[in-house]
Amino acid sequence: MDPVKWMVGIGFWVQGFRCFPWLVVNFFLKDALVVPASSLQLLQNSANLPMVAKPLYGLLSDSVPIHGQRRLPYVAIGALLQAIAWLAIGLWPGSAISFSALTLLLLLSNLGASIAEVANDAIVVEVGKHQKQKSSSSSSQLQSFAWMFGSSAGALGNLLGGIAISRSFSPKLMFLFYGIILIFQFGTTICISEKSLNLPNPNNRSKSSSSGGDFGKQLSELAFALKRPDIFRLLVWFSASYALTPLLLGTMFFYQTQYLNLDSSIIGFSKVIGQATLLIWSIVYEKYFKRASPRKVLWTLQLVMAMLILSDALFVKGIYRGFGIPDWLYVLIFSGLAEAALFLKVLPCSVLVAKLCPPGCEGSVMAFVMSALALAIIVSGYFGVVLASFLGVSENDFSNLPLCILIEAGCTMLPLLGSSWISEGKVAEKKKD
Repeated sequence: MDPVKWMVGIGFWVQGFRCFPWLVVNFFLKDALVVPASSLQLLQNSANLPMVAKPLYGLLSDSVPIHGQRRLPYVAIGALLQAIAWLAIGLWPGSAISFSALTLLLLLSNLGASIAEVANDAIVVEVGKHQKQKSSSSSSQLQSFAWMFGSSAGALGNLLGGIAISRSFSPKLMFLFYGIILIFQFGTTICISEKSLNLPNPNNRSKSSSSGGDFGKQLSELAFALKRPDIFRLLVWFSASYALTPLLLGTMFFYQTQYLNLDSSIIGFSKVIGQATLLIWSIVYEKYFKRASPRKVLWTLQLVMAMLILSDALFVKGIYRGFGIPDWLYVLIFSGLAEAALFLKVLPCSVLVAKLCPPGCEGSVMAFVMSALALAIIVSGYFGVVLASFLGVSENDFSNLPLCILIEAGCTMLPLLGSSWISEGKVAEKKKD
């Protein structure tokens, strides 16, 4: 296999497989630590705070080489930090880890994940920009390849997680299993040179420039890229499309597992369907939609997301039950689709940003995009906690959950009004010195 695809495949597969320990964390928090729905959702979103600093990791990756390499050392560092976190959770002495200690270790895990993701995203964009064959679709092909690997790993992780939980496997053993996978990624990454990936050599830069000068230059190029009206408006729309939606994932998790008493395998399989949807979407997008109007694609995906959320309101009201559709079947199919719909926009938006991004700051710009996404999802999650609390929805009272979901669906439709801010994808030029 092409070494670039090998490294990109490993990187995105391991990050996609993070669904495995995180599915276990949800049940671990509910069953072992007995936390309420609001606390679970707060932890889910607060643990993503390291993702907000992705632009810093991108700037470092762009401007500060480690042993003459700019990408793979950061992938290795990210894998090592994650391994330390998950192995520590798995090896924690005693019957149960405290909520505060678990929160700190999950923050460390997501710090490592965000560093690795930034470097992996930069490799994908940079290789697409610097391939010898000047194919206009080369960047999107590699991004679709990476997306497929991540989605397939996510499907496998959720499948194995659901089965393991239903068969009463020890959560700590599952955390240790993922930690060992990360150790494998770390060992593999440090054994490969960036020269084999044909990435631009950082040593070819001006010898007189210091790392601090490079950092300042990258910061300037990032600012230049973000000032472009097409990139700025796209980022505002993309972020707002998430931040304006009050996510109720934690509340729905408790509704499905505690109120409906659905088996953990059903929850796991529903997430498998969601990941499979993302995998199929990557193939379909590459074949049919990569040359379509980005504005139309993103607008349609936003509408699909709103319709699926609206369907959840009908489900909670018992409409589908009245038609003879059992709760487990709806959760198995449509809950997974609804979660997948949250992330369908990421692939076309990433491809569009990669096309608009000026050469030389791929890592920092893509990191800024993912940072904006992480921050928007955190805001969305907190928004959901506030909405559920305001309407009195808790793990013991779901009477106002349909109203919560209707408000969520209405907020999801608001970004449709601002779709004119989505660029149609004019190729960017590098900043002139």
